[in-house]
Order: sequence, then C-alpha cells, then structure tokens
Amino acid sequence: MTPKDSLNEREFELINIIGAQLGANQRDLSKQLDISLGMTNLLVRRLVAKGYIRIRQLNKKKTEYILTPKGFSEKYLKSVHYTLKTIRSIGLIREQLNIIIRRLYHQGERIFFILGNSDLAELVEMSLRQPQWEGVKFSRVEDVPGHSEGITFICREEMDVIQSPAARCVDLIKELASQKVQV
Repeated sequence: MTPKDSLNEREFELINIIGAQLGANQRDLSKQLDISLGMTNLLVRRLVAKGYIRIRQLNKKKTEYILTPKGFSEKYLKSVHYTLKTIRSIGLIREQLNIIIRRLYHQGERIFFILGNSDLAELVEMSLRQPQWEGVKFSRVEDVPGHSEGITFICREEMDVIQSPAARCVDLIKELASQKVQV
C-alpha cells in the first residue's frame, strides 16, 4: 500500500461508520463525523478513488455507501493495530503503577484505599493483587478516608480532593501523567 492509499483518521472513522451502516446519506455521515457536508463529500470521493468504498444509487434521491473488500480489509487491519497499541498502553500504565506501588511499599506502606470505579481503579486492584506485595491490604472506598492510616489512590478524573490533614492521597492520573509514559 502506498502512502497516498493509506487512510487518515477521518477517513478511517468514515469507513467505520459506513461499515456499521450507521450513515444513510452524506448528511447523516456529516453529522456522525461532526464535519461539514462539503468535507464529507470530499472524504467519500477520496475513499471511492482509493477503492475503499463503492457508491450505489438506489434511486434519484437515495444513495448507498458500501465497503469494498479493500475497505473491509483496511478496517480490520487498523482495528487490530489500534487494539494492540491499546494493550501496549495498558501494559505501560501497569508498569508505572507497579513503580509507584513499589516506592510506597519500600517506604513501609501496606494499607491502600482505591477511590473510584474506573478502569484505572481496576488496574490498581490487579497490581495490588500481585504476590510480590506481601502483607498488602487494600479496599475500595467512596470517599477519602479521614484518618492517616494507609494511602488513598485517587482513580477519578477532575476530582477536587477535600481531605482531612491526616489523609494521605496519591492522585494516580496526575502521577501517571507526570511520568510521561511513552506508548
């Protein structure tokens, strides 16, 4: 595949919409993509020229967009690459979580509270369940504990932590962002 045949992000998004048969016409596609009708028309024509979609005129006013075998293949390949990149990202985040936990563990911390019900909270829990953290206890909480026992891992975005002076918290989203994890 030559670079001019490869798909940009918008074209790939359009292929996904057409592949899922979510857009009945260019106006629907335009709304789904949140771009102008003219830009949608340009993208459709580009994908036709590249051989990823076909246009079939159903009647004077109705047009159908169909993925070609090349379009299906590209959609599948890009989806696999995206999934693999996501898995690598999760692995890198888990590595960073283990570094944070290891640092706290070596400082003598053994009690942890997980604040939040996000995917990040699930990753923290999986990390804390590893056998190398002998003697570690953890639990999920709805609020920051008002005591000094243990460390609270905050796993929620945009949370203003109003805490007692005794509470000790680690905002994992900020902490992970400061680590500059490379994907």
